[in-house]
Amino acid sequence: MRTNVLIVIFMFVAQPAMAAETGGGDEWRFQLTPYVWLPTISGKLNAQPPAGGGDGGGSVDIDVGPTDWLDLINGVALINGEVRKGRFAIFGDLVYLGLESDDNRVLSVGGGTIPVDADINLSTQTGFDGFTWTLAASYTLKETETSSFEVVGGVRFTQVDASIDWNLTVDITDPGGGVVLPAQGNIRDSVELWDGVVGVRGHYKLGESRWTVPYYLDAGTGSSDLTWQAMTGLAYSYGWGELLLLYRHLAYDEGTDGFLEDFELTGPAFGARFRF
Repeated sequence: MRTNVLIVIFMFVAQPAMAAETGGGDEWRFQLTPYVWLPTISGKLNAQPPAGGGDGGGSVDIDVGPTDWLDLINGVALINGEVRKGRFAIFGDLVYLGLESDDNRVLSVGGGTIPVDADINLSTQTGFDGFTWTLAASYTLKETETSSFEVVGGVRFTQVDASIDWNLTVDITDPGGGVVLPAQGNIRDSVELWDGVVGVRGHYKLGESRWTVPYYLDAGTGSSDLTWQAMTGLAYSYGWGELLLLYRHLAYDEGTDGFLEDFELTGPAFGARFRF
């Protein structure tokens, strides 16, 4: 029986601060937003070639959903907050996620998938640590009783470390007898990305109800060829803050020579925003 799943399940998040009520006045105001995000993750992780693994770099094609990666989490920390005075605001978000798997997997080397019989795979272990930190400022250009519109500018830092260790009973060879995957080996690689981002955020109130539609959009570059994210959904207001039900997309692309290629996270998020 052949195992035909991926060797790395790969996730990191960078939740944008949601648009808050802006309001006038010179008093300082604060908000804290704990949240959960359940994205589908797709893209490619390009790494250095494994020792003795033939020509070309190692790569991992990623296409997983929440039912896959929830089983792999061994560490997580999510912190999001904002401070505001008048039309100015500063917001930040810090996310850490650690994943680990020791299941039988399949490795892609040089762009081709290598099928591995389960009975020759003695052990395969995958590790992943992702950290992202966003710090940005916003200024309210327009505000009414039912809507707000802000411009955003800031920086996003992302660090990703991934490792793959495998131990097979035999080398994996091509039809010509060349070794494409040695019986024992590993791939380890990491990246640090600094990207400047600009964008907009705000909200619209739905009539006289407590429902509002928040939105957020940013895009940027720097270490990445392009990074961008978008969010919208519904928020229901209470005296203490809001409950949030959102849909969010985050993308990174370093190009074909970079560690992250066409990497995307897309899915629903929910949480609660507390105001002080």
